[in-house]
Amino acid sequence: MQNPHEEALVTNHVLPVYSPAPVNLLRGQGVWLYDESGNDWLDCISGIATNALGHCHPRLVAALRDQADRLWHVSNALTIPGQAMLAERLTKASFTDFAFFTNSGTESIECAIKTARHYHAGRDEPQRIDIISFDGSFHGRTYAGINAGGNPAHLDGFGPRLPGYVHVALNDHDALAEAVARPTAAAVIVEPVQGEGGARALSDADLRRLREVTRRHGVLLIYDEVQSGMGRTGQLFAHQWVEGVEPDIMALAKALGAGFPVGACLATREAGAGMVVGTHGSTFGGNPLAMAVALAAFDEIARPELLDHVRVMAKRLRDGLERIRTLYPDVVDEIRGKGLLVGIRVKLLNKDFIAAARAQRLLLAGGGDNCVRMLPPLVITAEEVGEALRRFEATCEALGRTTAAPSLAVA
Repeated sequence: MQNPHEEALVTNHVLPVYSPAPVNLLRGQGVWLYDESGNDWLDCISGIATNALGHCHPRLVAALRDQADRLWHVSNALTIPGQAMLAERLTKASFTDFAFFTNSGTESIECAIKTARHYHAGRDEPQRIDIISFDGSFHGRTYAGINAGGNPAHLDGFGPRLPGYVHVALNDHDALAEAVARPTAAAVIVEPVQGEGGARALSDADLRRLREVTRRHGVLLIYDEVQSGMGRTGQLFAHQWVEGVEPDIMALAKALGAGFPVGACLATREAGAGMVVGTHGSTFGGNPLAMAVALAAFDEIARPELLDHVRVMAKRLRDGLERIRTLYPDVVDEIRGKGLLVGIRVKLLNKDFIAAARAQRLLLAGGGDNCVRMLPPLVITAEEVGEALRRFEATCEALGRTTAAPSLAVA
């Protein structure tokens, strides 16, 4: 029973697992959000790399409204034509043959893990259950996701670790080789660019090494592209920057629906061979509303012109941040990431930097290794990149010392 003191502290009945910023936002358009007083906020969180096309993109709004007038939900007991249409787009644009649709990234990870283990079981190797992952990784908040993830704090208080999960350091090649060579190894799961772990991009050599060692030992390779996929790095999928490193399974979500809840687990025909009727399912996954929005989002994001735009804007943003780093060495330590998945390692507590950025009406995400992340919509313009840099520099100005004297604070 709740005591009177605790009851007095309750302001609403939402389970208090979040600590949201004290900003009351009412509407959004493109990269901008607006509060109840009409103030503009430059959104470099994008719903955590989700609103790839910004807020209220007209094509997505039209797709949602059109589908909402026709059919919302029927379950996977009935055929949903949009699933076949989106699966065809995704498989043609990638290494894959099959897609299973989910509602979130962590559900896509669950499907990927089950697919990998069932693959080996179907080959009379049921002992192969080990999912090998890396320190600093993040694979969602389900129980399988937090066991695969590289943050021990996410497991605290939830009982013992599940069997069949092995963690190695990202740069410990000997430990990785030993884990993959075990007769119990099922799959390696990795983010080509770590998101929550601090925007750490794996090198081309790292990705080639992973593909080679897994293939040599008959172990599947899973890419978690929930955050790095769907155009965020300037390629449709982040691993496509490196030739010949295609995985066996890939998890997607976030920008796949550009703000509408939808995810996907993609697999090759061989890797997905064990996933037959009854092995997996979802009530809401691939529902007509989600498919309508995701189809519209995919067709926008996959345009070569947009991917070119991402690469140009990413360079402009990265160059500007590097300049600010040289001006504020007491505040900014390192710029990392890939494309428009940018991490800035700071020298004060990252949560303090994020709070100071809010004073400039710049919204930033946190990250591991004391990073803040800039995850703007992919449609951000050159002028808006300039404004983001101005507000970021004003934040540094307020927090540290620089050789550039003028204040850049937002009026």
